[in-house]
Amino acid sequence: MMLHERFKTEIVPRLMDELGYKNTMQVPRLEKVVLNVGISETDNPKVIEGVVRDLSWVTGQRPIVTRAKRAISDFHIRKGDPVGCRVTLRGMRAYVFLEKLFNLVLPKTRDFRGLSSASFDGRGNYSLGLDEQLAFPEIKYDEVERIQGMDITIVTTAKSDREGYYLLKELGLPFKD
Repeated sequence: MMLHERFKTEIVPRLMDELGYKNTMQVPRLEKVVLNVGISETDNPKVIEGVVRDLSWVTGQRPIVTRAKRAISDFHIRKGDPVGCRVTLRGMRAYVFLEKLFNLVLPKTRDFRGLSSASFDGRGNYSLGLDEQLAFPEIKYDEVERIQGMDITIVTTAKSDREGYYLLKELGLPFKD
C-alpha cells in the first residue's frame, strides 16, 4: 500500500485518537517537501548541470537554479551567479519521495541510528540534511561530477512540534527514541 493511501485509511484515524481530535480536518497533513542544494563551485558550469541532473533524477521534477541576490567579495560571488538548486514537491510526488527517503535512503546512509527529534522549527516542520546524494538509488556513482549534500525540509500543517512529531512518526520517519 502506498504511503498516501495508508495515510488516509490508517494514519488519520490513529492520529485522531492519539491527539484527541473529533474532526478529520483537524489532523495535521503533509503540505510540501523542499529540497535545497548549495553549490560551492559557482564558476564551473559542469557542477551546476550535474546538480540539476541529480536533483531531477531524485525528485522527478526539474529544479530551479537559485542565484545570488547581491555580490559578496569574500566568497568571490557576483550578483546573479548560481549558488544553488531548489525543488518543491507537493501532492503525490511528496508522498512518493518521502516513502523512498524513509525506506531506502536514510537506512542506507553510513552509521545511521535514527534522526533527532530536536530538528523541528516550533511550528511542526522538520528539517534534515544529507551529506551526499549517492544514497539515492537513481544516482549512479560514475556520473556524479561532485559529491554534494542537500537539505530536506518537510512542511506540515501541524500547529506544534508535538503534532508534527506524531504525524512524521506515523508516516515512517525513523526517529531515535
